[in-house]
Amino acid sequence: MNRIDYIRQEEKKYHDLCYEQYKLFEAGSWLFKPVKTVMDLMNHFDGQNNLQVLDLGSGVGRNSIPIAKKIKNTRGTVTCADLLNSALTKLQIYSKEHDVCEAIKTEEAAIENYHIDSNAYDYIVAVSSLEHVRSEEDFKNVLHSMKRGTKNGGINCLIINSNIQEIDSITNEELEALIEINLSTEEMISTLKSIYKEWKELKVEIKELAYDIVRNERHIQLKTNAISFVVQK
Repeated sequence: MNRIDYIRQEEKKYHDLCYEQYKLFEAGSWLFKPVKTVMDLMNHFDGQNNLQVLDLGSGVGRNSIPIAKKIKNTRGTVTCADLLNSALTKLQIYSKEHDVCEAIKTEEAAIENYHIDSNAYDYIVAVSSLEHVRSEEDFKNVLHSMKRGTKNGGINCLIINSNIQEIDSITNEELEALIEINLSTEEMISTLKSIYKEWKELKVEIKELAYDIVRNERHIQLKTNAISFVVQK
């Protein structure tokens, strides 16, 4: 098994367990509430009908369900793309529970293989998902595809991890970070700014974060510099 396939297998195990153990919007995990930056940006679209939103790496709907609630009465749609069938199955269940079925569309695909129609979306969101594409080349291709898929005046909101470290919580041993793309923070920001150079920057922010996770019964501290990068076409 090659490195990427192994990483994806481990990521699937981790996410499947998380989606089984924790319910959306219940305290105890990162599924507890949507990302504030993602939701705050919805104010840009106040009064707009037929809003088209794309959530790349949507998971079980942490951000897409709250967005769908805001736009379902104005004929808006959130298209949710994710690699994990288990996530999309849960998303469909949660969208029924939260009464947003008609505003949610699901597509199962790896982000690097997902086709984004040109000029199709007002708002494209990618939260902790773009670092999971297969290669740096794929990463850049996806960014260009997102740019092409955004309508004039539309917004791309990326929250992307950089400088990721995994440390064994008991031995303090640094482990290989199980992530497909692990760029330094400087390189990640430089890549984003270069690709989006003709767009208007609305927010560029770096936050040092640390999470405790369990992988194969091993307790691990995951450290990352999370970059919020928001731009308007």
